[in-house]
Amino acid sequence: MHRVTAVVSILVGIIHIYFCYVEMFRWTSPGSLEVFRMTAEQAEASVLLAANQGVYNLLLGLGIVWGALRSEKEGLALLRFLLLFAVLAGAYAALTVNPRIFMVQSVPALLAFVLTWVSHNKSPS
Repeated sequence: MHRVTAVVSILVGIIHIYFCYVEMFRWTSPGSLEVFRMTAEQAEASVLLAANQGVYNLLLGLGIVWGALRSEKEGLALLRFLLLFAVLAGAYAALTVNPRIFMVQSVPALLAFVLTWVSHNKSPS
């Protein structure tokens, strides 16, 4: 796999691992309340749902990192699938929670997704 593609993809994976941290351990923090437009009461009431969501983000992040570290033959299809999933999940969250999520989640994943196609389809010189 092209190094730039792998590095950008790994950064996307790390972002999702960070989302897991926020959703599992910082859900009721002032920053999370602001980002997710919640009151403290809403955050407390949804803490278990957020932790569950955090597990999904952890698995997505680890899958993206794993796909990026695999050979192109072994990891490319998995990586593309997971990156596209991240783009779509971010777009849905942007529509339903906060438009800024699109920039933080979807744009980096979309960039990495495009790089998987550009770097893979380049003709050798």
